[in-house]
Amino acid sequence: MATYRSASVLLASDGTRTPGTAALFAEPARKGGTSPWAGDFRPANSAGDGPRNPVGKTFTLELPDGSTGKVVVQSLKRGKGGVVLALMGEDAPPF
Repeated sequence: MATYRSASVLLASDGTRTPGTAALFAEPARKGGTSPWAGDFRPANSAGDGPRNPVGKTFTLELPDGSTGKVVVQSLKRGKGGVVLALMGEDAPPF
């Protein structure tokens, strides 16, 4: 299982950029298919709570090396550690 954790940016369709940290993982591909991938995104302190009403919406996740991947926000949790967005990747993993 491939994993990735680093600074990244969540890009909304309207061009709004939310900096933060992504923790991602990919499962092995099934019979020649694309590897399913998912993870969490924690908006940076400077980004506040992140995008408004993100659940169910599609975003582009930009990694520091310039690679990108489409993600759908599955859920949003608030807690002592701040806001965490659960992501489900689409297409091939960008890491």
